[in-house]
Amino acid sequence: MDDTQLLRYSRQILLPTFGIEGQERLRAARVLLVGLGGLGSPVAMYLAAAGVGRLVLADHDAVDLSNLQRQIIHTTPRIGQPKAESACATLAALNPEVELVPVRERLTAATLPDLLRDLDLVVDCCDNFDTRFAINAACVAAGKPLVSGAAIRLEGQVTTFSGQPGGPCYQCLYPRDGGIDETCTANSVLAPVLGIIGSIQATEAIKVLSGLGEPLFGRLLLLDAARMEWRQVRLVADPSCPVCGVASPQP
Repeated sequence: MDDTQLLRYSRQILLPTFGIEGQERLRAARVLLVGLGGLGSPVAMYLAAAGVGRLVLADHDAVDLSNLQRQIIHTTPRIGQPKAESACATLAALNPEVELVPVRERLTAATLPDLLRDLDLVVDCCDNFDTRFAINAACVAAGKPLVSGAAIRLEGQVTTFSGQPGGPCYQCLYPRDGGIDETCTANSVLAPVLGIIGSIQATEAIKVLSGLGEPLFGRLLLLDAARMEWRQVRLVADPSCPVCGVASPQP
């Protein structure tokens, strides 16, 4: 790194367990961020500011006036623009050193494997369960870590899946049995709650990529912002999970 880069990232390089080695790991990292809304906005901005080498930014939607209450990566003059392009404009101004790759198509189970092949980590910031399940299955198949977050009303949750055998996956947490709402888009949410959860997602991504601290593997954080209380729940792999589990053999 040159002197300008050392100055830009100096505050995190000074962390005793991070150092130049951690910064170099971030510079070499390639991350897929799915969803550039209320969660994806702070995640993308923090990862770009931290110096992640390549950010693949996936969102098929366009900026709408109703987004601006919480999707802080977008601006009023960009209403009508694709969110992926709007996000790239913000991030390029924030840190021109980061390689930005916009993806304007909806991600599917068919397209995700090719997209994940050259990536190191996925951050799920989308707002529907179909996409979440597809991302989870692709990450498990590719052995890629997945940082998952969600927020609604005054509540939020966040966890990190290792993508490695023996650990839980998203479908262990939410079995796909049709008993859950298939979309989050029609529900209310307080904007700063998304910022809190998104900031934790960004922290988790940086930890996994750099080797800093202990990621939330096997742990789910739950936020009740109305009382500003946190709970932690232990997650274990479901041996019957159709995505990551191996069902016990029948006698």
